[in-house]
Amino acid sequence: MAVDHDRLFKELITTFFEEFLLLFFPHVHEHIDFQHVSFLSEELFTDVTAGGEYRVGLLVETKLKGEDSLIIVHIENQSYVQPSFPERMFIYFSRLFEKYRKRMLPIAVFSYDYLRNEPSSFTLQFPFFDVLQFRFLTVELRKQNWRDYIRHDNPIAAALLSKMGYTESERIELKKQFLRMIVRMELDEAKQRLLIGFFETYVKLSDEEEQQLRNEVNEMETKEKEKVLELIISYEKKALEKGLKEGVERGLQQEKRQIAKKMLAKGYDVQTIHELTELSLEEIEKLK
Repeated sequence: MAVDHDRLFKELITTFFEEFLLLFFPHVHEHIDFQHVSFLSEELFTDVTAGGEYRVGLLVETKLKGEDSLIIVHIENQSYVQPSFPERMFIYFSRLFEKYRKRMLPIAVFSYDYLRNEPSSFTLQFPFFDVLQFRFLTVELRKQNWRDYIRHDNPIAAALLSKMGYTESERIELKKQFLRMIVRMELDEAKQRLLIGFFETYVKLSDEEEQQLRNEVNEMETKEKEKVLELIISYEKKALEKGLKEGVERGLQQEKRQIAKKMLAKGYDVQTIHELTELSLEEIEKLK
């Protein structure tokens, strides 16, 4: 199943919006009034020249400290290399400004697994005149050294270790430090689940690596060791229970398909089979 990178990043930053700005853009964070934060509905734009539709990332309506007027922070996750990305950011900006008529702060998060020098502006100019210089804030995750972030008690830092610059030989240490951060922050279960799910989407250890991780955790100081092991065991148990549940559901669906095939053979119409088995009409048609 393909990973919906934009959905994952949107959920993460929606949950930890303040922590995101604090970690990567502290000069912005100090001016934002976080008592006034609301998340705007998703915007869908059609590209009339290249074709296709684009969903704008995260739109956050907020205020600056000491001001009454609203501003909008636009955060766009870019999970693949796109040479025309700065132009797309400008198009988003212009269409969003046309709709909302508010000051807007555009931010791009580059989360792909390559090292590049991404531009942070889009310009239109002539030899004799500069028409436009549109700029946006950027963070290139792959350029960040993950070890620089493990002392931060910041959930965004913990989750995004998985997208920062690390080598294959550092994967076990990376996950160990991630777990230590989770334990240290003492988050509620829902937030823990979000961070662990995000991290493990991008960093999947093999069985051998997981065993080595356990061995290294067992060598940690007793108090911290117990908490990290408890976290590992808890989420391994939940993953097992989820796998069993999905297996039962897959088995039930298979049984429904077998019943539908028999009903088709006996001449039942598709609508009747749909009502009795709760299979979709499209799936029943494929069984013919």
